[in-house]
Amino acid sequence: MSTHYDVIILGCGEAGIFAAYELAHSRPSLKVLALDQGGDIYHRSCPIVAGKVRACVQCPVCHTMCGFGGAGAFSDGKFNFTTEFGGWLTDFMDARQVMELIDHVDAINVAHGATQEVYSTQTPQAKDLARRALGYDLHLLQARCKHLGTENNLRILQNIYEGLKDKLEFRFHTQVSAIARDGEGFRLSLTSGEELSCRRLIAAPGRSGAEWFANQCKELGLELLNNQVDIGVRVELPASVFEHITDVLYESKLIYRTKGYGDQVRTFCMNPYGHVVAENVEGIITVNGHSYADPELRSENTNFALLVSNRFTQPFNEPYRYGKHIASLSNMLAGGVLVQRFGDLIKGVRTNEHRLSKSFTRPTLSAAVPGDLSLALPKRQLDDIIEMIYVLDKIAPGTANHDTLLYGAEVKFYSARLQLSQSMETSIPGFFAAGDGAGVTRGLAQAGAAGVQAARGVLAQVESEA
Repeated sequence: MSTHYDVIILGCGEAGIFAAYELAHSRPSLKVLALDQGGDIYHRSCPIVAGKVRACVQCPVCHTMCGFGGAGAFSDGKFNFTTEFGGWLTDFMDARQVMELIDHVDAINVAHGATQEVYSTQTPQAKDLARRALGYDLHLLQARCKHLGTENNLRILQNIYEGLKDKLEFRFHTQVSAIARDGEGFRLSLTSGEELSCRRLIAAPGRSGAEWFANQCKELGLELLNNQVDIGVRVELPASVFEHITDVLYESKLIYRTKGYGDQVRTFCMNPYGHVVAENVEGIITVNGHSYADPELRSENTNFALLVSNRFTQPFNEPYRYGKHIASLSNMLAGGVLVQRFGDLIKGVRTNEHRLSKSFTRPTLSAAVPGDLSLALPKRQLDDIIEMIYVLDKIAPGTANHDTLLYGAEVKFYSARLQLSQSMETSIPGFFAAGDGAGVTRGLAQAGAAGVQAARGVLAQVESEA
């Protein structure tokens, strides 16, 4: 016999949290369960981050990716007020509605301790930067941005969790093996053998559950559209190289279309005075970046990703597996994250411990293994990245220095996209989907907004039945 709920939220990342918040505060009489395969916000501890080990030890469930807060919990908390990037919610609703949802999520964050300081692309300095970038065919995307800081981001999530834990039921360290339809509702089978049922389901599995969720959707007969996969490297260089940009725009999103292949390359997740970190996505070690608001926790370097967007057409329909395969090559060569000096890459030589020791740029990820990125990344993507670095060097001289460090692979996985209504409902009545793992967002702001919208879709149905 299964335990029944009015609503089950599958996943406690950004989308799941704000769906839970909206339900709990709008209709507290609903019996709501939120579950996640990771731990609560107080019991998530990566051995690498804790300094216990240098390399990933392949924890059965990655503490960096799973648990309350999802992959965003250990990010540096960049919150972007824009529809130009961070997701595809404008495919389901107009831009004004998306921005209203993003502002609503921000107000909740502010109520739980988030800063009100905002970086804007509309200042005279930012406009001048955009004009200079255009001179080299670099396009600066327009957005307001907040930097919460890695340590502050955790504190905000703790405050939200404390306010929610008595308003609904949470189950952590809980894995769902299958989703099935059950009359007008749904039945969830857990790996423990237990079964749960609900009238309505909000699936917000996050990036770590994207492939599993896509398989569940196929079993349920839901049509999936191929989504893009972004493949690239994380660049690390002295903070002074980009200081004139990051002091004006904490998160500068620069897009370039390469002349060699016509591919789109973009900067992503810029971390001034930050740290490069490793993360585990379903057993594959990829690279990411953090930065802290506290000056005492900062490094002397800035890091950011350079990502090449790849979108696939029929007959190929497994972009997620393609991205994992590319990332696994660097894992095979380095046992985890691989690092190479830009000068060595251009010369066609492998970076080794001796060459790395001579570098003026000191790596903040000590566990990265020196190697050769040309053995891991496809030539097309690597050519695109090299071309982008030389263009960035024109607006930030020093980017193409010999000792600039490139870490690989950085891969952003996005689940195959579902056909959704404006309220984030699938073609199965009562089944809603939100967040990065559902293939509709790729950042904190739009993921939270999607969670709120899905919850409002549930509430509208509940109200109509009352």
